Amino acid sequence: MQELIISISSAVWLGILTSISPCPMATNIAAISYIGRRVQHPVTVLSTGILYTAGRSAAYLSLGILIVSSVLSTPVIARFLQQYMNKLLGPVLIVAGLFLLEILKFSLPGLNLGANLQEKTDRWGMWGALPLGVIFALSFCPVSAALFFGSLIPLALKNSSGVIIPSVYGIGTALPVFMFAVLIALGARSLGNVFNRITQIEKWARRITGVIFIVVGIYFSLMYIFKVCD
Repeated sequence: MQELIISISSAVWLGILTSISPCPMATNIAAISYIGRRVQHPVTVLSTGILYTAGRSAAYLSLGILIVSSVLSTPVIARFLQQYMNKLLGPVLIVAGLFLLEILKFSLPGLNLGANLQEKTDRWGMWGALPLGVIFALSFCPVSAALFFGSLIPLALKNSSGVIIPSVYGIGTALPVFMFAVLIALGARSLGNVFNRITQIEKWARRITGVIFIVVGIYFSLMYIFKVCD
């Protein structure tokens, strides 16, 4: 039970870190502008924020269920993971940490969805936030791909959880947007300052997490691959 709680907390943190990274932050800015366009209706703003959060969670939940259930339902792969999961986690965490520290880099095709998608979903009113959340969640960039496929999916596989962990990760990725929705609904005047603070925090949070990933990855490698820490 304690291990599951730690895993859930880790999934939420990975989601928050994903959402405030530069590339996902661009889509979240588009989401914030979409959510805040009816600032004179606080209830609508909050409802739109909730629907956006639900859309992101649904996307990651579906993807998590698909990947985890497919892997665990294949006997050969399931046995392989049971035997070698801890050995695989070490190198995977090290690679994910190197991506977070921007020592390793790769390019993914850019998805310029912001303006065009916002225009289309605007016709649906408040409910347009739901598909907006789904599509923005699936618009992976290097950092979000490394965090989701390199960190979250191994975490979900280790706990045999294709539902809870991807869901809370999705909620984590939408938390900053929902926070801005609450501030907009409350009529906060310091949104710019809050946004700048988040941008500054992101750099250090990503670096600290990257270092932690590498340290834990080295520990797992020493313990389960090289048997040094037995």
